[in-house]
Amino acid sequence: MKKIVILINDTTYAYNLRGAIIEQLIQEGYQVVVVGKLLEHQEKLKGLGAKLIGVDTGRHGKNPFADLHLFLQYRKILKEEKPDIVLTYNIKPNVYGGIACQFLKIPYLPNITGLGTPVEIPGPLQKLTIFLYKIGVAGASCVFFQNESNRDFFYTHNMLQINMRTKILPGSGVDLRRFQWLPWHKGKLHFLFVARVMKEKGIDLFLAAAHRFASSDIIFDVCGACDDPKYLKVLKNDSSIVYHGAQKNLIPFYERCSCFLYPSYYPEGMSNVLLEAAASGRPVIAADRPGCRETLEDGVTGFLVPINDEKAILNATEKIINMSVEQRSQMGILGRKRIQERFDRQIVVKAYLEEIKRFRK
Repeated sequence: MKKIVILINDTTYAYNLRGAIIEQLIQEGYQVVVVGKLLEHQEKLKGLGAKLIGVDTGRHGKNPFADLHLFLQYRKILKEEKPDIVLTYNIKPNVYGGIACQFLKIPYLPNITGLGTPVEIPGPLQKLTIFLYKIGVAGASCVFFQNESNRDFFYTHNMLQINMRTKILPGSGVDLRRFQWLPWHKGKLHFLFVARVMKEKGIDLFLAAAHRFASSDIIFDVCGACDDPKYLKVLKNDSSIVYHGAQKNLIPFYERCSCFLYPSYYPEGMSNVLLEAAASGRPVIAADRPGCRETLEDGVTGFLVPINDEKAILNATEKIINMSVEQRSQMGILGRKRIQERFDRQIVVKAYLEEIKRFRK
């Protein structure tokens, strides 16, 4: 039986966004080993048939000795597991897992799930991260990207080998079996924000819209973890919004939602929450940046606004408010159709299977 090792930040990410790939690989007869921090959904992954190995990537850490230790852990695990191919996701697994694969001459497929702040913002950290990424993907059999802009960045900064295979994926795709079209809610008008609460995710812009338009009939809902005391105080005391905290099941919130307002300018590969909201049949408002703009058609399935532009956010929000229920519903129907055609998770699964099968002997 052929074996595939998946290097990833944690089991939560592995199941939520890569569960379909893991499930399909096991059905195809592959043995799958998931290597990452053991958080949620461990039993679900085991239920699919995956083996789990706990490794803490220290995803936000900047300690070079810790990163060296991570590389040594990856090399040790890969030597013991002897996989036929390795799939890597997230920055540190892509870099240090990729280097370990090169040492051991194992084929690997990195997925650039977004540039991340260290890569996108100019400075010494960007230079270091670009250098490490260039080494990490140097021996890859194919590099997956989630949008054209991220791939262009790699080309512009000479981070890809000449003639290296690359593919653009529709992000992680969206599970259309789970996120189905939801009947329209005809009560109060609800604007929904779902993300880890931080400035770059656009929470200040969402709050500005809430301060302008919130009323007894127009509700602004916020779902997401918050570890910033400043924002936490605002969320708990601001009467113009309703803070629900982190939520494991977002479907009830998408069902009540009239418009998904997500003015994020965080450097991500493809916004999963935008895909989920649109798949649920809801119009969206998003910033015109890579990873967000691809998910909607401006003026048809929602509205694109310039990055970090409060006035534009207020104007787009007001347009949604002034629409009839039928007009908002029609936007959502067209949004769902767009997701079905372009962002079905099975498109991602198929792309992986095509690349993996290239290595069959």
